Amino acid sequence: MAAWPEEPECGRLGTEALAFRQLRDLVATQEALIERLRLRIAIQEENFVRKEDYEAVVKKLEKEEEEHSKTKILLAKEAEKLQFALGEIEVLSKQLEREKQIFEKALSNVKSKALKESTKKDKLISKCNEIESHIMKQEDLLNDKENEIKELQQFITKQKQTLKTQVSDLKIQKQQESYIAQVLEKKQKKGLK
Repeated sequence: MAAWPEEPECGRLGTEALAFRQLRDLVATQEALIERLRLRIAIQEENFVRKEDYEAVVKKLEKEEEEHSKTKILLAKEAEKLQFALGEIEVLSKQLEREKQIFEKALSNVKSKALKESTKKDKLISKCNEIESHIMKQEDLLNDKENEIKELQQFITKQKQTLKTQVSDLKIQKQQESYIAQVLEKKQKKGLK
C-alpha cells in the first residue's frame, strides 16, 4: 500500500482539509479492494476457475485500477490546492504580523507624543497660574497705590483749599492793616496841624 503525505494541520482550511481526508480514505479503501481482488484472482487461478469468472474479475480489477488512478490524480490536485492555500495563509500571516508591528510602533509613537504634549501642557498651565498669581499681586499693589494717590489728591485738595483760605485771610488782614495804617496816618497828619 502506497504511503500518503500526512494531513496538514490547519483549522482554517475546513472544507479543503475534509476533502483531502476523504480522498485519502477513498484511495486507501480502493487499494485494499484491489489487493483483495488480486488475492481472489490468485486463488481462482490456483483452483482453475472458469474463464468467464476470471474475465469478469479481471474487468472489475481493471475498472477498480482505473478508478483508483483517477482518485489518485484528484487527490494530487486537491493536495496541490491545499499546499497553495497553506502558502497563501503563511504569506497573509506574515503580512498581518508586519502590519501589526507597524501599527504598534505608530501607536507607541502617538502615546509618547501625547505624553510629551501632556507634560508640556501641564508646564504651561503651571506657568500661566504663576503669571496669573503675579498679575493679581500686581493688581492688588496697583489698587493700593491708586488708593494712596487718591488719598494724596484729597490731602492736596484740602491743602489747596486751606492755602486759599489762608491767602484770602492774609489779603483781608493786609487790607485791614493798610486801612488802619491809612487812618492812623490821616490822624497823625491832622494832629500835626
